[in-house]
Amino acid sequence: MKKLIVLTGSGISAESGLKTFRETGGLWETYDVMEVASYDGWERNQNLVLQFYNERRAQLKDAQPNAGHTGLVELEQYFDVQIITQNVDNLHERAGSKKVLHLHGELTKVRSTGDPFLVYDIGYKSIKAGDTCKKGFQLRPHIVWFGEAVPAIAEAAEISAQADIYAVIGTSLAVYPAAGLVDYVPQTVPVFVIDPNDISFPGYRNFEFIKEKAGRGVAILKDRLIQQFK
Repeated sequence: MKKLIVLTGSGISAESGLKTFRETGGLWETYDVMEVASYDGWERNQNLVLQFYNERRAQLKDAQPNAGHTGLVELEQYFDVQIITQNVDNLHERAGSKKVLHLHGELTKVRSTGDPFLVYDIGYKSIKAGDTCKKGFQLRPHIVWFGEAVPAIAEAAEISAQADIYAVIGTSLAVYPAAGLVDYVPQTVPVFVIDPNDISFPGYRNFEFIKEKAGRGVAILKDRLIQQFK
C-alpha cells in the first residue's frame, strides 16, 4: 500500500468554522499574536493567554469535521495515510484519521510550566491562573508558541522522506520549520497542493495544484489518486 503523506494547515479547519489568524476578520484582527502566542506574552499576561485558549477550546467543542477531514479518512481505504498537521484542533482525530502528528501542539491538552513532560488531556475545559500540575507548577496550553522549538519536526521530516505521494492542504507553507518539510520529499514523488488561493512554491520541483477549498479539493484529490495509483 502506497504511503500518502498529507500536510494540513488552518485552511482545512476554516471550513469547520474555526477562525484562522491570517484570514480577513481572523484572530490577528482581534488579538496581537505575540501577546497570545509567545512566551513573552505569557510572562506579561497569563490571564489573557489562558482566556484566549479557553475561547479557542470552547469554539472547538462546537465545531465538526468537514468534508476535507472525512475525505482524508476515506483515502485510508486505498493508501497508508499519515497526516502531519500544523493545526492544534482535534478535527482529524474526530473524523476518524488513524495516524495524526501534531506539529504545533494540541488545544485539548495542557502541560506543566515546570516539567514539560507532564501533559494533561483536559478536553474542552477552561484553565485559569492557579491551576497547577501535580508538582505545583502553573499549567499552560500545550501549544508551540512563536520562538519555541518544534519537538515533532524531526519525526515529521522523517515521515515526509518516506512518502510515495505527498499532499499539502490549506497551508501556504509560510511558517517555518513546517514550510521546509516539502524539501524532505523525494524529487520523484508527486506533490499535490489544495488551496483556493494563488500561492507560489519553490521552482525546483513540480507541484500539481487543485485550486479549491479543502472539502471539494480532497474529493478531487481522491479521484485523481485512485485513477493514477490504484
